[in-house]
Amino acid sequence: MQAKTNVLLMPVRYFKGVGPKRSEYLSGLGLRTVSDLLYYLPSRYEDRSRFAFIKDAKVGEYQTIRGDVQAVSRRLTKRGMPVFEMRVGDKTGRISAVWFNQPFLGRFFTVGAHVVLYGKVERYGALQINQPEYEVIKEGETDSIHIGRIAPIYPLTSHITQRYLRGLINAAVEQCGILPDRLPTYVRAKHRLVDMKFMVNNIHFPVSFEALDRAYRRIVFEEFFLLQLALAIKRKNIKTQAGISHILEGDLTTSFMANLPFELTKGQTDAILDIKRDMSSQRPMNRLLEGDVASGKTVIAAYALALTVQNGLQGAIMAPTEILARQHYLVLSKLLMPLGINAALLARGINEAQKLAVLRDVKGGGINIVVGTHAVIQEGVEFKALGLAVIDEQHKFGVEQRALLRRKGQNPHILVMTATPIPRTLALTVYGDLDISVIRELPKGRRPIVTYWVDEGKRDDVYGFVRDEVSKGRQAYVVYPLIKGSEASSAKSASQMYDSLSSGAFHDYKVGLLHGRMPSGDKEMIMGQFKDGAIDILV
Repeated sequence: MQAKTNVLLMPVRYFKGVGPKRSEYLSGLGLRTVSDLLYYLPSRYEDRSRFAFIKDAKVGEYQTIRGDVQAVSRRLTKRGMPVFEMRVGDKTGRISAVWFNQPFLGRFFTVGAHVVLYGKVERYGALQINQPEYEVIKEGETDSIHIGRIAPIYPLTSHITQRYLRGLINAAVEQCGILPDRLPTYVRAKHRLVDMKFMVNNIHFPVSFEALDRAYRRIVFEEFFLLQLALAIKRKNIKTQAGISHILEGDLTTSFMANLPFELTKGQTDAILDIKRDMSSQRPMNRLLEGDVASGKTVIAAYALALTVQNGLQGAIMAPTEILARQHYLVLSKLLMPLGINAALLARGINEAQKLAVLRDVKGGGINIVVGTHAVIQEGVEFKALGLAVIDEQHKFGVEQRALLRRKGQNPHILVMTATPIPRTLALTVYGDLDISVIRELPKGRRPIVTYWVDEGKRDDVYGFVRDEVSKGRQAYVVYPLIKGSEASSAKSASQMYDSLSSGAFHDYKVGLLHGRMPSGDKEMIMGQFKDGAIDILV
């Protein structure tokens, strides 16, 4: 087994038929060892055991055709591009193969040579295949790895041909003999999976499409098995760390629940139960809270923050944008400050004196909850005792940023939130180190969100719809991808369209402008006016 392992680890440059120069070309494909050759999977397969007669070739479909070269020619297009054309015939007819800007092909084809072509059949008066894949069949090759079978087609780079790479991989498969299997025997038996040798042989040179399916199923299972194994190890390492156990009973959380002006949904209640179970354990919580916009995730986060403050600790919530951070700050202030919980905003817009005061009080413990953007994980931010970190829109932060926030305390509990719908199985793969809670329903009285897509020709109809809704006392957002216009992009900008809409389609309504580069005071004023109904349409 050790000898076979050594073969697998052997640099590909020392493999027969490679050498220094070709090894450089192969490294461009990521092929540096013999093991790399075995795991370099074909991008597709051609059933070369079934050839189409030229007279039966179906126009508009990809076909494999075998025939003899009857003529070759070279010419230039009107723009000077070289064209190489080859006429191929069998006993039923003729077809032309045409390559653009590849004059070197003339060295490979001679009249009388036996060739196999694969490509999309077209008709330009006569049958033709443009830019086909090709192989010249050597004399005596009636059944080989190249023809007369299901042939693998690999991604290539310059100076490496299909025939060469196919032969190289075939040699690697033959020389490696019995291969070490990464799946335990009982796992393979339980899931009826083929062994490593069968998988490698038939993923490259399948004896049938059924064998190819079995090999493919094995390699897919193995990839997910190893991924889940790595995630399980990661989860185990996290779960073995000592966390901060929270006492659940207390006046703060009791008052918080009693003062809520609405009834929690079942999804919200279940999420709170999950969080209580996590935060009362001896291990740090790592939970993903998934729910649609307006499903009530912030209320769940507020409860968790109240619980950590109740236990004499601090909390932090980090959002990807200043506007979202300010929204969280307003909501949390409304929910938590009446309970005597002191929250502070740490964002780019506050002046230096305010920032220094916030940093001092956070370090001293005078501030219970810090709300902010990336500013929360900056070096100058020190907590007296961080017990819970909440991260909103998890997918907009990297793993390292989450780790930086964790290092602000002694293994604090982590709650990450997302409004991006992620199927549970996919979430387990993407966020394998997190437990998952899902809020599936909206709070009572919330109407479902309906999304429509209309083309540019109906813009006036959309504006008319907005006018009708605003005239009923409702409000509207109009969102643009840019703050200001750019010569590099044809996309409309918020600043330009604010001027256009406020003086045009919505000139008789109050239109407001909001974007990330505005001074913090202006942003707060605009958001306040919109909330109070003084602005009808926010751009």
